Amino acid sequence: MEGVQDLSLAIKYNFFSKDFGDNTFKTFVVGTFSTPLTDYTPDFLPLSIGLASTTVAGRLNANYRFLKRWFVNGSAGYTWRSNVTLDRPSYYTEGQLFLTDEVDMPNVFDYFISAGYLYKGLQVELNLIQQNTLGGDDIRRQDMPFVSNKMNYVKGGVLVMYYLPKPKGMAVRGSAMYTLAGRNVGQSTTFMGGLLYTLKFIKN
Repeated sequence: MEGVQDLSLAIKYNFFSKDFGDNTFKTFVVGTFSTPLTDYTPDFLPLSIGLASTTVAGRLNANYRFLKRWFVNGSAGYTWRSNVTLDRPSYYTEGQLFLTDEVDMPNVFDYFISAGYLYKGLQVELNLIQQNTLGGDDIRRQDMPFVSNKMNYVKGGVLVMYYLPKPKGMAVRGSAMYTLAGRNVGQSTTFMGGLLYTLKFIKN
């Protein structure tokens, strides 16, 4: 399937920052909201472009940078997911038949850790992410995935990003990620390449 998926909005606030000579410790709280932009169906996994669920997430991030070059990040988040509607009047999951088109979506907990080098516009980072779905069933034998299935995984990856001298604020980035372990998640390697442009509304 193809098309427009979801719109996501996020706000991040740095509520604590402390310098220790050449070292810096910062903590952030993050709130995120996402909702589908089109009426796509989530009922053709793994071919669907999304889960069609409106979500609200809360996240706590911590960053420690030492010697003004090396850094370690830690992040943990909880995501609340709304129910979704299928294009059929019934479905079977968790060992029972549901005579409704509405599916109760389990919430999600995840954490992310990374470490790397950041100096003079160059960032090299190794990262690890784990996601746990707090509910749901497994994919049934001889069946397709279902939208409320458990989707648990551990993924490891590498990110390289470089801020260009001109135009200021433009960066080139590339990454690779591999699924180390999973439950109802395919084992895959993902490559990404792109451009990042940062807009600064307030000078500091």
